[in-house]
Amino acid sequence: MKLAVVIASTRPGRVGLPVGNWFYQHAQAHGKFEVALIDLAEINLPLFNEAAHPRLQQYEHEHTKDWSRRIDAVDALVFVTPEYNHSVPASLLNALDYLNKEWAYKPVGFVTYGGVSAGTRALQVAKQVVVGLRMMPIPESVNIPFVAQLIAPDGTFQAGKIQTDAADLMLDELYRWTEALQTLRQPVAAAV
Repeated sequence: MKLAVVIASTRPGRVGLPVGNWFYQHAQAHGKFEVALIDLAEINLPLFNEAAHPRLQQYEHEHTKDWSRRIDAVDALVFVTPEYNHSVPASLLNALDYLNKEWAYKPVGFVTYGGVSAGTRALQVAKQVVVGLRMMPIPESVNIPFVAQLIAPDGTFQAGKIQTDAADLMLDELYRWTEALQTLRQPVAAAV
């Protein structure tokens, strides 16, 4: 099973990069998934600019075709996202808006971070969006309050036992959901 860990924040100086790198390495060590790291700052999708609705998959631009291939190739996702103004960053919504069928029937977990709220309000907004794309947001998540206090002087994220235990639980459940939804992700043969 292939898991994509998607770093949602694209701003300079973001905390998402060290948090995302930590979770990517933790997911690899967990061992149940083949893990890919996707950084939306590197993908650099422009504001949604396809003429046709994504459900038609009539992509004109190479950046959309590449994004489609990346997401189509995975079985599950984890979004690593901050909370901006009680929501998710525009970069994540934009990335979700680009595609439609590629997201369907894939389970999704969330690693959220922020101040006192630990990004939980962003999590609630994101769940509403992904359900509309026929994804299955699992109940387990990793929520990191006061994230700045866990960034070491060298810029790495220093996860504690709470974060690693939550990550293990989420990955175990994500794997179960990935297996359970596998038949729904198979192409449907045309009626004869």
